Amino acid sequence: MLNPNLEQIQLDRDEYERYSRHLILPEVGLEGQKRLKAASVLCIGTGGLGSPLLLYLAAAGIGRIGIVDFDVVDHSNLQRQVIHGTSWVGKPKIESAKARILEINPACQVDLHEVRLSSENALDIVAPYDIVVDGTDNFPTRYLVNDACVLLNKPNVYGSIFRFEGQATVFNYEGGPNYRDLYPEPPPPGLVPSCAEGGVLGILPGIIGVIQATETVKIILGQGKTLSGRLLLYNSLDMTFRELKLRPNPVRPVIEKLIDYEEFCGIPQAQAAEAEEKAGMSEMSVTELKQLLDSDADDFVLLDVRNPHEYEIAKIPGSVLVPLPEIENGDGVAKVKELLNGHRLIAHCKMGGRSAKALAILKESGIEGTNVAGGITAWSREVDPSVPEY
Repeated sequence: MLNPNLEQIQLDRDEYERYSRHLILPEVGLEGQKRLKAASVLCIGTGGLGSPLLLYLAAAGIGRIGIVDFDVVDHSNLQRQVIHGTSWVGKPKIESAKARILEINPACQVDLHEVRLSSENALDIVAPYDIVVDGTDNFPTRYLVNDACVLLNKPNVYGSIFRFEGQATVFNYEGGPNYRDLYPEPPPPGLVPSCAEGGVLGILPGIIGVIQATETVKIILGQGKTLSGRLLLYNSLDMTFRELKLRPNPVRPVIEKLIDYEEFCGIPQAQAAEAEEKAGMSEMSVTELKQLLDSDADDFVLLDVRNPHEYEIAKIPGSVLVPLPEIENGDGVAKVKELLNGHRLIAHCKMGGRSAKALAILKESGIEGTNVAGGITAWSREVDPSVPEY
């Protein structure tokens, strides 16, 4: 990968003009630009991280770019996934990304893999590429990408984001550490909220994604010092960068094959426990809730367990806010008991998960309740479209 046959790589007149600012850099020059043209990079995901790094890899002159994604563009993506536009909402992300890449650089070969990356297909998809860039947002896929890179000896350029913070490094490069040296074991399911649950500053993935693109280009050029062995931590609120040293763990398990990563991360067990918890829980639809509210009945309390800033965005009329964290620390339990005063309890959140968790906690204190399936999102879609969906 680092030593392609550059005699077979030629630049045409358009490419000399296009890459002129690279060509006059001694660290890049004609040889470096040929290396970029000869290189192949696989990007896992075209979301917040994938968007900026794909744009800059294409602009830099990477000859072949592979994209793995199976999602479609949603309105909520547009706040940070800058490779996609409004006209692409509802259409496949990889098609949107390819169109934008070719608009930037028509000479780039773009391979589309519109599949969910799995233990069955990962090795075949990764094998043809020189470098893998991980733009995923979940632990099972991160471990899968890592292990596939280890088995195939591919550099893994890693990034992650959450709320106002991001991190980046290079795994499995020149004897450096891999993802399992940073996270030997996955966190319990649900401990780390997704961006959909916790939110993310739209600009943040631009910073981390560009760092990933920079590391990718440096590896191809063989220039500079990569982040291998260093975890870069970025806090956008403080505008600070910190570094942590990473070293290979001498007693880490040897990766011999790809495994069931959903099982490894405890996803099926968590889903089974959640299903068991919900099995004994009373539930109602948003349509049934609407009928109840329209009946002017006054024998119930509609409890909203979302966070205060979510309550400001959208609320169901007549609901009372007691955030889940207050219920979890015990303070909210007393509030709920006081609110009920003999009335029955109905609880909701954004989509039904947090309210189910709140009801399970309240049940331990002797308070039974009914969960609203789908939460306020279902209310917005099925009952009152004037309630903003976020």
